[in-house]
Amino acid sequence: MEILPAIDLIGGRCVRLIQGQYDKQITYKDDPVAQAREFWEAGAVWLHVVDLDGAKEGRPVNAQAVAAIAKALPEMKIELGGGIRNEEAIVQMLEAGVMRLILGSSAVKQFDWFCQMARKYPNKLVLGLDARGANLATEGWLEQGGQEIVAFAKQAGALPLATIIYTDISKDGMLAGPNLARTAQLVTAVDVPIVAAGGVTTIKDIKNLKSIGVAGAIIGRALYEGSITLEAALAAV
Repeated sequence: MEILPAIDLIGGRCVRLIQGQYDKQITYKDDPVAQAREFWEAGAVWLHVVDLDGAKEGRPVNAQAVAAIAKALPEMKIELGGGIRNEEAIVQMLEAGVMRLILGSSAVKQFDWFCQMARKYPNKLVLGLDARGANLATEGWLEQGGQEIVAFAKQAGALPLATIIYTDISKDGMLAGPNLARTAQLVTAVDVPIVAAGGVTTIKDIKNLKSIGVAGAIIGRALYEGSITLEAALAAV
């Protein structure tokens, strides 16, 4: 099981949104490279980066900041989400040094195209399933979709995906623990490795996730505010 510290970018700065709401933003650090280096030095192998501007605009906006992280820390594995809506963006960010790319809105809304890209770039794409309740949300969580999350995961499960990341938006940034029940449903439903996000706050949360068989856990606000240390999280797995 991997621990993936998170960097969310708005205007090139590290932020966190509360429940995915852009008007509820906490800014932590101005320099994402310095933050990434801090995570690397603490022992993280993976870094989870979300271009929140990109998610809103539908194209990579903070590509320069992401490329700077990749250049400064070439051995760190970066996964990136936000604004990856076409093949040009996929190629751009893979060439910038990103290891794998998270597609959420584009996967849900253009599923046939997503299938083509997943087969063309095997084990480079991640399906990002973001949900309020049982239904998917898209466009940087600004739109609520009608598709049921487990059914959609099963549909995508035959593709050569790197992972599926499940985020319960109601838990994200709330420091209240992950949605263990639905995460466990996904782990059982598909063979693709499941990574959990949203609300991971304590060592108990990490151990609970490990016990249900997740491949990784993404931790954001809890690291920045000291609810958990990265060293303790890594030790727990």
